[in-house]
Amino acid sequence: MSNQASFTPPSLLMATIGLSLATFMQVLDTTIANVALPTISGNLGVSSEQGTWVITSFAVSNAIALPLTGWLSRRFGEVKLFLWATVLFVLASFLCGISTSMPELIGFRVLQGLVAGPLYPMTQTLLIAVYPPAKRGMALALLAMVTVVAPIAGPILGGWITDSYSWPWIFFINVPIGIFAVMVVRSQLKKRPVVTSHQPMDYVGLLSLIVGVGALQIILDKGNDLDWFESNFIIIGALISVIALAVFVIWEMTDKHPVVNLRLFAYRNFRIGTLVLVLGYAGFFGINLILPQWLQTQMGYTATWAGLAVAPIGILPVLMSPFVGKYAHKFDLRLLAGLAFLAIGLSCFMRAGFTNEVDFQHIALVQLFMGIGVALFFMPTLSILMSDLPPHQIADGAGLATFLRTLGGSFAASLTTWIWIRRADQHHAYMSEHMSVYDSATRDALNTLGGAGDKAYMQLDQILTSQAYMMSTVDYFTLLGWMFVGLILLVWLAKPPFAAKAGPAASGH
Repeated sequence: MSNQASFTPPSLLMATIGLSLATFMQVLDTTIANVALPTISGNLGVSSEQGTWVITSFAVSNAIALPLTGWLSRRFGEVKLFLWATVLFVLASFLCGISTSMPELIGFRVLQGLVAGPLYPMTQTLLIAVYPPAKRGMALALLAMVTVVAPIAGPILGGWITDSYSWPWIFFINVPIGIFAVMVVRSQLKKRPVVTSHQPMDYVGLLSLIVGVGALQIILDKGNDLDWFESNFIIIGALISVIALAVFVIWEMTDKHPVVNLRLFAYRNFRIGTLVLVLGYAGFFGINLILPQWLQTQMGYTATWAGLAVAPIGILPVLMSPFVGKYAHKFDLRLLAGLAFLAIGLSCFMRAGFTNEVDFQHIALVQLFMGIGVALFFMPTLSILMSDLPPHQIADGAGLATFLRTLGGSFAASLTTWIWIRRADQHHAYMSEHMSVYDSATRDALNTLGGAGDKAYMQLDQILTSQAYMMSTVDYFTLLGWMFVGLILLVWLAKPPFAAKAGPAASGH
């Protein structure tokens, strides 16, 4: 009897809730600590710059662990890996909460990131495995909803917990959620057949992966703070990363038992789907990074109000995901993904029309509209990239795609901020060069501000800075809009059929 057939609807529902809760907890933790950094740094007696290692340490260890998911699942079994990863994540979260020094907290965040790595790809793999082929779209749509809502909820929830209670509770909140998820998943999936294989460990691949990805993630996180290649630290880190990753790719393509199976890129739909997923997620991540920054630094919004302005992006995905999952199989998934990129691209062009006078309602409505695109993005894209993989390689594919998506988010975080600030500096310099006390418009502006004194010049510079960042924001969203137009064309390079392949891993035989 197939594994899917042994599951009643209530069992599927409970398994989905348990798997999704663990993933929600893990994705939430990638952003929940961001707004608490000033409080954490102050309480532990370190500088703000040192405090950012709370984020960097998690990101680096998480990025390293993600590609190992396939090997770990083959070695220990999918359900066992998921359960142990969740248990250890709960333990690491508790240890983070009771930390009394920054070195302690960073060490436990490294552990938390390592054990968090397998959670998302294992959730994806197990949902595909336990759902009947006709209903896998629904499972992936629900997972997509978690992926969208969790990073948006993170900063809002983190700010509220920090203000209302204390920063350790942003970690303690994981404990009851994780325990409940473990109990539910264990009760529903404990009878699932376990298929393991004792493949030898690829130590060369593992070491080169740790060094290459670790160095890359660190320079991405620290690049803006250290002015990129003006810093010897960044230059040395970049050289180490390039050499280690070159060794990694060459070794993995020739080794009989690679720790990360790069040969998956030989599958057309996996190759196209992963590229679309990485670029689309990087754009989505960049929007949710730049918009709150602009609102807080240039528009006078508090962190809470900036979060509320961005939050409507999660409303329609929550409402639409069940319907997308139920009816997606009736449509060409390339069409759904194309509509997603069209909606997100249009929302970017709408933001490119913003001015410094734009109100909260307008910002929130554009975010709400973008939610249509987000609701249609993840499930079709995930289905496309998994569609031509053999069943026994789905865990490898899920881990590799999630790793590259995460790395795409890291690139987006670093490059987006750098482009935004650099472009604003260019606009500011251009406007300053074209201003002169001999220019009538400049004299009128100074007179309006109270004459030609230092105070008037400072006020004028503030106006120029605000305008420069507004222009930079317009430039960024225009560029992003055209990128999403390009993705509409790119996704059509994938070839149907897009139904998941049946087989042992998928069916549970």
